[in-house]
Amino acid sequence: MARWDEAPVERPRMSDAAYERLKDAIVSGELAPGEKIRDAEVAQRLGLSRTPVREALTRLTDTGLVEAKPGVYARITTLNRHDVAATLVVLRSLDELAVRTGVPHMTADHLDRMRRANDDFARAVEQHDITGAFAADDAFHGVAIDAAGNPVLRRVIDQLHPQVHRILHRKFSTLLGGHDTVNHHAELVELCARGDADAAAVLSAEHWTHLGGLIDDLFEADELDA
Repeated sequence: MARWDEAPVERPRMSDAAYERLKDAIVSGELAPGEKIRDAEVAQRLGLSRTPVREALTRLTDTGLVEAKPGVYARITTLNRHDVAATLVVLRSLDELAVRTGVPHMTADHLDRMRRANDDFARAVEQHDITGAFAADDAFHGVAIDAAGNPVLRRVIDQLHPQVHRILHRKFSTLLGGHDTVNHHAELVELCARGDADAAAVLSAEHWTHLGGLIDDLFEADELDA
C-alpha cells in the first residue's frame, strides 16, 4: 500500500482529500501520537496549497485526532483514556438509536447487505486485513444508519469513528480480530430480520459496552499509553 504522502492529491475537493489522507495516516499510526504537523510541509508533500491543508487540519481537530494552538503548533493527539471512554459512550448511544429507528424500515435488500458485509468482515479477519475489516464493519453498521434515514446521525457517527479506529488498528487481534464480532453481527441480523428493533438495539449497545471494557483493560495494562 502506498504511503499517505507518495502521490500528489488531485483536484477537486482538495481539502476533503487531504483530510482523508491525513486521517488514514493517523488511524494507522503512520503519523504517530504527539507528532507535530506543519501545514506548509504537508502541503508540499501532497502537492497542495496551504489553504486546503489548514481546512483539513481544522476538521481533524474537530474529530479529536489533532490538537492545535493557532500560530504555535498542530500535533497528533495522544490516546487519552477519558476522551476515548467519552467517545465510546456517545457512539454506543448513537448506534443504538440507529438500530432502533432503522429496523422498522429494513427491507430484504438491507438484510442482504448486512449479511454480505459480515461475510466480508469474517474474510478480512481470517486474512488479518485490518483495512478490509474496518470497511466491512462500517458497511455492516452503516445499513442501519441508512435505514434510519437520519443524515445527522451519520455525520456525527462518521466524525467519531476515527478515534476508536486508532485503537482498533493498534490492537486489532485483541479487540476486533476474534470471531465474537462475527457472531454478534450474525445474531444482530437475525433480530433485524424478525423486526425486533428493541432487542436488536439492546444487543448492539451491549457490544459497544463490551468493546469499551476491552479498551479500558488495555489502558489499565498500560498498552495504550500514547
